[in-house]
Amino acid sequence: MTQAKTRPQLTFEEYLSLDAASWFDRGLPEGQCEYIDGEVVEVSPESGPNDGIANYLFFALVSAGMPMGLVRPGKCEVVVPVLKPKTPRTRYPDLVVLKPEHLAMVTTRLTIRGDMPAPRLVAEVVSPGDDNEKRDYVDKREQYQARGIPEYWLIDPQEQTIQILKLEAGQYVEVDTFRGDDRLESPTFPMLSLTAHQVLTAGEEV
Repeated sequence: MTQAKTRPQLTFEEYLSLDAASWFDRGLPEGQCEYIDGEVVEVSPESGPNDGIANYLFFALVSAGMPMGLVRPGKCEVVVPVLKPKTPRTRYPDLVVLKPEHLAMVTTRLTIRGDMPAPRLVAEVVSPGDDNEKRDYVDKREQYQARGIPEYWLIDPQEQTIQILKLEAGQYVEVDTFRGDDRLESPTFPMLSLTAHQVLTAGEEV
């Protein structure tokens, strides 16, 4: 996602306290936003292919037995540590897999706050461009690692690869990088039966 425009300053506590009504009362944008240094920064919508890949993973996980309410493509906000200047304190991963206990915590707003358990998995579909690659491969990786998220998928349609990382002793280590007909190996969801090709081409289907 690319940043678009900024809105008035808010403390982070004010930002987290906003419900739908107060959000619009303050003139904040209708689309997804990230909180950066007191500003609410609108981000551009996902591309059709990226959205298609996230939705495909949603259906694959639900078909494999995950409760539908725990798999959230593109709509779940995650509070993450700020490790570098001018980086967001909130992220919207392309796919988030929650824990059952999250459901009672997000009844008014689908935000996984810093005092809540970490999600089980996040996935990002890498968009073209050096800035987008750095954001997913470096900045988000560091933030999701520091947030303690056990598994992170980097789905890169440009490189035709899927990199799966798992958290060990507080650091992400690579499970493997999958291509073509390689079967994905998810430490968190070993029941998944997917190839890299199936996931990477999901956004091309009509």
